[in-house]
Order: sequence, then structure tokens, then C-alpha cells
Amino acid sequence: MSSGINSETSASQKSRAEQETETEANRLNEQVQDTLALVAMHSPDDVDSLVAAAGRIERVACDLADALRELARQRKK
Repeated sequence: MSSGINSETSASQKSRAEQETETEANRLNEQVQDTLALVAMHSPDDVDSLVAAAGRIERVACDLADALRELARQRKK
């Protein structure tokens, strides 16, 4: 139970930009894992799903890049 408390304490010490960057990085990891599972299916019927997955990864990667830039700006101050 103390690890949950430590996590909450750590989260409260992070800046908004750090939290946002971490959230976006986790979202990207989830999308990549979902896509890898889709690729492993080797189904010719999943062409549309693969294209949709590519779009989701692009959007989440862009969101992560934006969050990283904001974090860099914040740390520069």
C-alpha cells in the first residue's frame, strides 16, 4: 500500500508539463502495443484497421512531441 502513496506523492511533485508528457508517452506505448497485437494477427481483412492504427499512432506521437516541447520550454525558464 505504501507504493500507492509514494506514487501519489511523486505525481503531486511533477509539474503539469511533466504529467502531460508522461500521459502522452503512456498513450503512445499503449497504441504501439495494440498495433503490434494487430500486426501479429496476419489477417488480410485488417487492412482498414492497420491504416486506422497508423493514424492513431501519428496523432498520439504528435501529442507527445508537443508535450515534450512544452516541457522543454518550461525547464528553460
